[in-house]
Amino acid sequence: MANLNALANDLVSGAVQVVDLTAPLHSNTPILVLPEPFGQTASFKLEEISKYDDRGPAWYWNNFHTGEHTGTHLDAPNHWITGKDGDDVASIPPQRLVGPAVVLDFVKEAAANPDFLLEVSHIEAWEKANGPIPKGAWVLFRTGWSKFGDDPKAFANADENGPHTPGLPPACAEFLATKRDILGLGVETVGIDAGGAFGMEVPFPCHNYLLGNNKYGLTQLRNLDKLPTTGAIVIAAPLKIVGGSGSPTRVFALVSK
Repeated sequence: MANLNALANDLVSGAVQVVDLTAPLHSNTPILVLPEPFGQTASFKLEEISKYDDRGPAWYWNNFHTGEHTGTHLDAPNHWITGKDGDDVASIPPQRLVGPAVVLDFVKEAAANPDFLLEVSHIEAWEKANGPIPKGAWVLFRTGWSKFGDDPKAFANADENGPHTPGLPPACAEFLATKRDILGLGVETVGIDAGGAFGMEVPFPCHNYLLGNNKYGLTQLRNLDKLPTTGAIVIAAPLKIVGGSGSPTRVFALVSK
């Protein structure tokens, strides 16, 4: 109780800052576009019900229409065939939505090569410098890609060969999923996999390995530059959609000033 009281006091005083890692959700929020004939997710859309008028003189409210995997969102295990018998988004235990965060900063590498892939050797070198990835951690892969988040075309960075965005190869995805006891992977890109993941030996390896091993994904994160390499706490708050494969999510980090 004393520790919780101290945290509450630190939040009030500003000694602990709350950093919003969430991208704004609106009609131009980038979405993942799949090639035909696959089904497509819906862009975000607000539909006004009333706004202090004859439809409702004292209140303003909207309906909204979008996909589960729009904007900053959480991937639940049942989103992928390897995790089809795992948790839906409503079944994830709340304590598994909160955990320590580690930030793997590869902004320079991604700027030089948009197809940059995080290898196992990168993680091992990071751990040598910073200590082991803590149990129950969110692993946040910082690439600087969020700078394109308000430009859907630049965010996708696609040409005739498909999108070009950074991510993880199969060996690294399997390593994080099976060799480190993490909550999940957070990225700045439209999905947890690299743009070229469809052509890998194990297609979409982050989805395949992480979700198949009861880990989670967080996508389209922002403000990772405001987090320390270690020491922050991340809180992911998806909608409790019964049977859902994911949800738009408000993601916060608690950071000691």
